[in-house]
Amino acid sequence: MFNTGLLFPEDILHTDWFGAFATLVAINTLIYVVLGVSKLLPVIHLGRRRGGRNRRGETRSIYPDAEG
Repeated sequence: MFNTGLLFPEDILHTDWFGAFATLVAINTLIYVVLGVSKLLPVIHLGRRRGGRNRRGETRSIYPDAEG
C-alpha cells in the first residue's frame, strides 16, 4: 500500500478545506449536468395557446385601416 494519493499526499486529502473544495466541485458538476440536459430537452411553452397567425388584438401596420 502507498500512503500517497494520485497527486497529493494522503493527509491533504483528509483535511476540511479539501472536503469543502470537493463538495464545491461536485455541486458545480451537478449544475452543469442539469444545464446540459435541459438544453437537450424540448422547450415547454407555458401560458395560453393562441391561434397560428392571429396573435395580435389590433393591427401593427403603418396603414391601420388596410384589410388583410
